Amino acid sequence: MLNPFFQNQLIEAGLDEAGRGCLAGPVFAAAVILPENFFHPLLNDSKQVTEQNRNELRKVIEAEAIAYAVASVDNNEIDTINILRASFKAMHLAVDALKKRPKLLLVDGNRFIKYRRTAHKCIIKGDSLYASIAAASILAKTYRDEFMMQLHKTFPHYNWVNNKGYATEEHRNAIIQHGLTSYHRKSFQCVPEEQLEIEF
Repeated sequence: MLNPFFQNQLIEAGLDEAGRGCLAGPVFAAAVILPENFFHPLLNDSKQVTEQNRNELRKVIEAEAIAYAVASVDNNEIDTINILRASFKAMHLAVDALKKRPKLLLVDGNRFIKYRRTAHKCIIKGDSLYASIAAASILAKTYRDEFMMQLHKTFPHYNWVNNKGYATEEHRNAIIQHGLTSYHRKSFQCVPEEQLEIEF
């Protein structure tokens, strides 16, 4: 069972990202502040939840959270500042957009760039330990999946509706056959260096 809170003195927000390891598309991040009595039996790390249940959980989280926000950093900025910094920036942007100010940030993972003067705690596998981080993982994942599924309509060759931009064999083969799109991360090793680039 997930822990409802890390502590009970300060208002805390859970933070998580989705899409860090993808070859294409933005990285998304979410910040979520949950009420004291929040509980849902399906809530867990988004990777452990089915797509149907993630979409159901998203509705519940958005309806019941004290505050939530989702933000993204696109592939061009990822190529400029690197994926780790882009992930942190997306998290910062999500916190910026919260309607209520948290006093403590619970961050999934082992590294984070401090957000202003707000205290933070990095928690390895935090999305399987704390409800607010799990909720953030659900929102980040569902928003990013939705974005990639929309892109699929324009770029069907890459089957982003299924692989969501991750480095599946199918995706890599499509890149070799059709080249890179303007949504691919050029700083990632998507294809052999001699592969020609196609701009859309």
